[in-house]
Amino acid sequence: MQALKNRAQAIRVGFFLAYRQIKRASLWTTLLIIFVMALTFLNLVVVSGVLVGLIEGSVSAYRDQYSGDVYVKNLKNKETIEKTSEMSAVIRSLPEVRNFSVRLLSSGTVEANYRSRKFDEAPNRLGGNIAGINPIIENETTGLSKHIIEGEYLDPTDSDQILIGSNFLEQYSVVPDQVFTLLKNVTIGSKVRLSIGNITKEYTVKGILKAKVDEIAFKVFMTDTELRKLSNANNFDGSEIAIFLDDIKDADYVKGVLINNDFARGADIKTWIEAQPKFLIDIKNTFALLGNAISSIGLVVAAVTLFIVIFINAITRRRYIGILKGIGIAESAIEVSYVLQSIFYAVIGSGVGLFIVYGLIKPALDKHPIDFPFSDGILVAPLEGTLIRAAILIVTTIIAGYIPAKLIVRRNTLNAILGR
Repeated sequence: MQALKNRAQAIRVGFFLAYRQIKRASLWTTLLIIFVMALTFLNLVVVSGVLVGLIEGSVSAYRDQYSGDVYVKNLKNKETIEKTSEMSAVIRSLPEVRNFSVRLLSSGTVEANYRSRKFDEAPNRLGGNIAGINPIIENETTGLSKHIIEGEYLDPTDSDQILIGSNFLEQYSVVPDQVFTLLKNVTIGSKVRLSIGNITKEYTVKGILKAKVDEIAFKVFMTDTELRKLSNANNFDGSEIAIFLDDIKDADYVKGVLINNDFARGADIKTWIEAQPKFLIDIKNTFALLGNAISSIGLVVAAVTLFIVIFINAITRRRYIGILKGIGIAESAIEVSYVLQSIFYAVIGSGVGLFIVYGLIKPALDKHPIDFPFSDGILVAPLEGTLIRAAILIVTTIIAGYIPAKLIVRRNTLNAILGR
């Protein structure tokens, strides 16, 4: 019981001493320490948040522009989704579904400049994926037409026209042509030949698509009826279905409904999280690890800075500390005062950092993402994770404040009073 009373007394006295020291401290010194704490907090949150947000922007774009909230595709040993019509009827009946689009996919080659090619020149040919879509439904579902940078969007009656992704074309590439062959001199109105198996047909480029999602930028789009003719498809099954919901939280439920209707026998059914390309997940985890490593360095620097500040402060006040000990103030109370000062700096600095993150940086990046070549970078800063980082900063600061105080307080009282 007496030990508890002594601890409570030490905390009360330590609080009083901390209050007096902070009140009497130089305003500029106090602001400088708070500034360092705020910068450290921002380093902990923003660096990793931007690195993860760089990939999160790609993930969000993939979901918003292509896969939807639930993504269905053909099994690896199948060319199409079995019972596509029956599955479409079930999807259409679900009130959670806002829109969905059925696409037919096929692999083929695109050849350009074949009319002007000389006898001894290699064909200007490139392999890639060809998607057959219902232009109206696809546009209502994913807004595909907004990615048109040249030309016009498809009409359902366009039987001899296509849309081509900019990644096929040399004039839009940021990769040197020596790395791999791209289509040259292809613009609106250019004629290209599409080949699927043994069937080849000439098409006119009606529009060029540019997006940061490869599934759009590196694909040829035509009407689904035309692709069925070109690929000799003898049924109306599709290769993938992108399902968009009113509420993303219903993704697991809608997936469960499709599985319970036994459609998983003939299709691969995933939520948007499960459908993320594996390389994006790996890069996101790597960037998160890299961001944490960089942030940890900043945390150590801040701890060392505070240690030096507290140590110098304690050294310059060692005579005052000796007098306090001489009149009966417990060593623990003096140590508590320095710990409380550290907590004050860390809490105020974290508060300033929280305001900057959620009041300034995150709203700004949500509204105006960072324009990276392959994604629109955002700041990923979930509140729970941010508060954990704030707690880490406070704990580190407490340790950085306690150690130098302990070192000074342990010195001989008489020597401290005499300044020796």
